Amino acid sequence: MKIAQVTPLYEAVPPRLYGGTERVVAHLTDALVDLGHEVTLFASADARTRARLVPVRDQAIRLDPAPLKSDLAAHLSQLAEVRARAREFDVIHFHTDMIHFPYFDGMAEHTVTTLHGRLDLKDLPGVYQHWPQFPLVSISDDQRRPLPCANWAATVHHGMDADLYRFNPKGQGYLAFLGRISPEKRPDRAIAIAKRVGMKLKIAAKVDAADQAYFEEVIEPLLHDPLIEFVGEIGDDQKSAFLGGADALLFPIDWPEPFGLVMIEAMACGTPVIAYACGSVPEVIEDGLTGFIVRDDDQAVAAVGRLAELDRASVRGRFEERFSAKAMALRYTDLYARLGSAQAAVARLAAE
Repeated sequence: MKIAQVTPLYEAVPPRLYGGTERVVAHLTDALVDLGHEVTLFASADARTRARLVPVRDQAIRLDPAPLKSDLAAHLSQLAEVRARAREFDVIHFHTDMIHFPYFDGMAEHTVTTLHGRLDLKDLPGVYQHWPQFPLVSISDDQRRPLPCANWAATVHHGMDADLYRFNPKGQGYLAFLGRISPEKRPDRAIAIAKRVGMKLKIAAKVDAADQAYFEEVIEPLLHDPLIEFVGEIGDDQKSAFLGGADALLFPIDWPEPFGLVMIEAMACGTPVIAYACGSVPEVIEDGLTGFIVRDDDQAVAAVGRLAELDRASVRGRFEERFSAKAMALRYTDLYARLGSAQAAVARLAAE
């Protein structure tokens, strides 16, 4: 099958540091190549991929030192390149939200669009009502709730390259928080839990400009406790040691998380996850097997005391079964084939 993968241009593929969507695209693309498909990736030139790369920007946007740049212009140029070559592919898989809809509304049946973000935003329903012909993929069933009438073709949970993460059979006596410093990610909760149980907490997180005030006013004063270590932003090459060394990953979110990639990254290292019951969490974490699902700080504190009940080898095993890049790629190829069969049936009926 000839497949195009179209990624956002904000981060490299895979990202050098923080980044979710582009990381998933990297793992999916390589896994599809490993399955024998002919894959073309439309991305920035700093991408690392086993697919054929079509560079549409000299480097990813976020770490580009240029003081003035237009993310809209970059993505429009990318879509123009994809549009010019669209007939080369059996399926074009977009990861760019809805920006491509006006360009491809005449060939929507040859596309798949995975939505990676939250969907409870004011202006979104009108877009999906206006372009109902595009088959959509959710990354969790919970993600769909704000748009129940959209053209959902499947839910495909994320997957990661199993070889990228080392299994660690034993933690080193600390808790971990990995991701982004923001109110909805609730690093303050993670700090409170660690202090209550008297365990060290290592925080590896980036701070976006939009969250700088929150970091300075709310989080930074909490970092002076000797139990709290702020590591900063880390890349893939540091995650196995960081996550694998933790007794547990704390995922104390306070928002409708569409997926939560860090949960499966921890599981890949054998590290269980203590996660609040929001968004996708009940679809990702198996309570009492790969971690504990909690509803408040008291339950989270109690869960830390129960970590010895969990088998880290089983945590890694469930990651391999459910969330490997190969498992994700197989689910997508099944979807591509199903949509292709539907297209062929429609064409046959039209010809009769």
